[in-house]
Amino acid sequence: MSRASEQDVFVVADNIYSPLGKTTAENFQNLKNNVSGVQLHNDDSLSPTPLFASIFSKDTQFITCGNGYTKFEQLLIASLSDVLILSGIDPEDKKTVLIISTTKGNISLLETETNSSELQNRVALTTSAKLVAKHFGFSNRPVIISNACISGIMSIITGMRLLRSARYETAVIVGADVISRFIVSGFQSFQALSVQACKPFDKDRNGLNLGEGAAAIVLSTNKKFKKNIKVKGGSVSNDANHISGPSRTGKELGHAIEQALRDANLIAGDVGFISAHGTATVYNDEMEANAIGLTGLQSVPLNSLKGYYGHTLGAAGLIESVISIHSLKENWIIPTLGFDKTGVTTPVNVCTSPMHIDTTNFLKTASGFGGCNAAVVFGK
Repeated sequence: MSRASEQDVFVVADNIYSPLGKTTAENFQNLKNNVSGVQLHNDDSLSPTPLFASIFSKDTQFITCGNGYTKFEQLLIASLSDVLILSGIDPEDKKTVLIISTTKGNISLLETETNSSELQNRVALTTSAKLVAKHFGFSNRPVIISNACISGIMSIITGMRLLRSARYETAVIVGADVISRFIVSGFQSFQALSVQACKPFDKDRNGLNLGEGAAAIVLSTNKKFKKNIKVKGGSVSNDANHISGPSRTGKELGHAIEQALRDANLIAGDVGFISAHGTATVYNDEMEANAIGLTGLQSVPLNSLKGYYGHTLGAAGLIESVISIHSLKENWIIPTLGFDKTGVTTPVNVCTSPMHIDTTNFLKTASGFGGCNAAVVFGK
């Protein structure tokens, strides 16, 4: 099927469920008010030392019928419940596919349960996917996307491609991750966590903050949604540089960006703003800035939302895409919290204050462990 004959993919509805709110509207309003979910936590169950992170309070009730579901699964269900109500989509429709994005899923169970075949089955992502699909009555077998920190964007690209193929008419995409001692200790072992609120692209950046949350988005090829925002193109690449260190050149993320623009039938000049991955680690931000420069996008307004949400792993690409979709609708770019002075070799146009902009398209990028990169283009 040629690109010219492929069907347009429209955004029908979305949700963000995070420490900043249970709906997209609540989250977006808090961002506009410069409210951050990242706080200093002294929780021995997560870390023996104080931790800057965006996490839910321990008494948060995600769903009323939570028995039998883990915190991770409850987050998926809570986000899906809202987006299904907003969209009116029938999960039982054979032309609807459920896509679940996560990096770690139920990995925290390894901390609290005795190793057994039953535990291994419970931790498996397929188990969670089946439980969530059954909860809502999805007819089709769910698709699981778990590819480090690009999982959220990759799930959107997967949904777009499945819809373009005409195999399905609707894709319901949801992603979530929760923070546990297992995850915190992993990032601490890489010395990747900051001892303060993170500073994306800043000269004094020294690491990321972790976060937990969920987001969901419904995509459709139904022409009744033709006035909605579109997913116009996307691409994934891998730099095969190192298991935990990104490419130093940025060429591979740059390739994903170029391919995403080509897929969308756009050029660099058509991009109005960039929602960057912007983890605030030394190497990620440097590589991402290089990639943006290599693709001729260095003057395009850019933001990172990690200062508000922390790094939400498998939910990050979805949360940040949803916020950027609403930024596009309102012509309002959220600033990069924590940024002060440029700290990357290739200068990029980091947005430091709320910015009104009249544009048609934006680019979302992400990179992750193992050298994976992804880029997706949304537009009016």
